[in-house]
Amino acid sequence: MYRKFLNARSPLRLLEKGLHGGLGPGNLGIVVGGPGVGKASFLVGVALDELLRSGRVLHVSMAHTVAHIRDHYDTVFEELAASARLENGTQVHVDVDRNRSIRVYPKHALTPEKLREAVKVESETTGPPSMVLIEGLDFKETSREDLADFKALAGELAAEVWMSVSYSKEQIAELPASVARVEDLVSVALALEPGEDAVVLRALKDHDNPDLTELHVALDPKTLLLTRH
Repeated sequence: MYRKFLNARSPLRLLEKGLHGGLGPGNLGIVVGGPGVGKASFLVGVALDELLRSGRVLHVSMAHTVAHIRDHYDTVFEELAASARLENGTQVHVDVDRNRSIRVYPKHALTPEKLREAVKVESETTGPPSMVLIEGLDFKETSREDLADFKALAGELAAEVWMSVSYSKEQIAELPASVARVEDLVSVALALEPGEDAVVLRALKDHDNPDLTELHVALDPKTLLLTRH
């Protein structure tokens, strides 16, 4: 329904070119960044891109309230609608909200079993999600078995699963140790780093591609959409 409105300012447009087609269904992707760099906004942008393709998104958070997450979506959508001169923006916004579900859990409370329960409820009421976002998961405290189960769920749903990972430093030279230990479970890893006038997005892992030098994307620091030129 919304293919003619696809978000040309989504960073996924360049990721799809630079990352062998993007993340892909059944795969686990992560975005790594320091405090306040915009990991949540990046995930919201990824979700809106999927929603504008008529997908269904389940957004799970242990970092923010439902109201805070909704505000994030509204801010990025309004920027998108204005920059794309989106026709029938109000109706599109309603449909986007209808196809997006938000669930909030206490810190450290999310388990694969709880996520499966949430997916089951969503599947029975509105349909299975084509994308699942997980923010606030503590990678250091999450077992390999649980991460493997999250990836298995992605495969069962034929959905993309994106997670945010917090890092203590602004610059990220390599995969954090908490991610490196389960690197084989992660298909795509991206780093968000603050720049002078933009947030820089670059690849830390691109499936099995060893060449990561070409992907450097500048994002608007407010919305984490591609900067205007």
